[in-house]
Amino acid sequence: MGWLILVAVILIFLAVILIRTAAFKPKAQAAAAPAPAQVDEEKAVGDLQRMIQCKTVSFREQEKEDRAEFDKFRALLRELYPRVHEAMSLERIGRSGLLYHWKGRGKGAPSVFMAHYDVVPANEAAWDKPPFAGVIEDGVLWGRGTLDTKGTLCGVMEGAETLLGQGYVPENDIYLAFAGDEEIAGPTAPAMVDELEKRGIHPALVVDEGGAVVENVFPGVNQPCALIGIGEKGMMNLRLSLEGQGGHASAPPAHTPVGVLAKAVVDIENHPFRFQLTKPAREMFDTLGRHSTFVYRMIFANLWCFKPVLNAICKKSGGELNALMRTTCAFTQMQGSPADNVIPPSASVGANMRLCGADTLDSAMDYLKGVVDNPAITFTRVHGMNPSPYSRTQGEGWEKLKKAINQTWPEALISPYLMVACSDSRHYCRISEDVYRFSAMALTKEERGMIHGNNERIPLEKIVRTAQFYVRLMGSC
Repeated sequence: MGWLILVAVILIFLAVILIRTAAFKPKAQAAAAPAPAQVDEEKAVGDLQRMIQCKTVSFREQEKEDRAEFDKFRALLRELYPRVHEAMSLERIGRSGLLYHWKGRGKGAPSVFMAHYDVVPANEAAWDKPPFAGVIEDGVLWGRGTLDTKGTLCGVMEGAETLLGQGYVPENDIYLAFAGDEEIAGPTAPAMVDELEKRGIHPALVVDEGGAVVENVFPGVNQPCALIGIGEKGMMNLRLSLEGQGGHASAPPAHTPVGVLAKAVVDIENHPFRFQLTKPAREMFDTLGRHSTFVYRMIFANLWCFKPVLNAICKKSGGELNALMRTTCAFTQMQGSPADNVIPPSASVGANMRLCGADTLDSAMDYLKGVVDNPAITFTRVHGMNPSPYSRTQGEGWEKLKKAINQTWPEALISPYLMVACSDSRHYCRISEDVYRFSAMALTKEERGMIHGNNERIPLEKIVRTAQFYVRLMGSC
């Protein structure tokens, strides 16, 4: 009798799994009506080319920056976009902020379109083309900032200039908010948010860099996916250090400071943070999982019992999927003796952490201390911020963004996701529940790898498509 009960339980379990999987079908999504968005293609390409030729590299040590290049960029905007500068007010806020105000017809909540015009340094010797020359060759524009994020800024400005040329007046106010110190987590974006908050402004829509239209990033899904970041992981730069006796390398102790720290690194890498199913990840699985193959649909439809399987898949695959599900710790720097034959009196190792879900700066450090379990090792927080709040995936702002994406990339599945990098948009969560991180470009895996890397470049047609997206989105605001 007992075995019959066991068989019955197994059959019921399998039936529940299969029924839930069969019901886990794509949700109906109405196709957006076509919306023509004519832009001056030659102008858009030429404008971004000239932006790239401004070497706006930001540094934490301000004396390293070439402020003339930043001034040159700001003057260039006035030259390239005369309608914007005639129709909109412009304020300089903080260290490098440009806040344009486009007055609308009504008094509803405004929209904010963000980008940053500073870029990270480029190892010019490692590039195939000069990173600040704006070389166009074989239908591609080369240069630092083409993807991150002068390309976006160009799209915003082209969109606004185009609409103004058509006599368009937005329904409600629009702000264009550009910072020149995002790459160093500078104070400009917080200063702009402070100013908006003082004025009682609570945006109905904020759009900044983040997700993109990508392929082959979700298990079992072959269609392009337009990923909208509705939140960001936190970030912490951490340093582990250890003091020792030092001495000659010919008679080393059993464990040198470098060796002890190396063990700590291995222990941490062998004990990853816990799996967490955050709101962005849960909604992403519910959206894209319905378009996946049968086995993956079975997993995503039944996470109540298959979480351990998903956890194992994430651990094994690493990369973006794993980073979506847990706090990560990447060791990036190690320092010890400057000489081969000298044991250092002190050594240190640096790590960059990305905090997920409920993990905080304090809880993450406490976890690592517990894993290492060595009171001789000092943990020092260099810089950090907790995870951002999550934005809504319903309401007018969300629907406007989805519609513009659908009109521009009709073949793409649109889904929320958790942004694993950091952006200036996190500061806007203080004044809006509708902050979305979407870089309006279709990017290949190779192109995503160029961001902050060598040979950053963009096909010319993608410059035009970005501008068309902003014409559509701004035209609905």
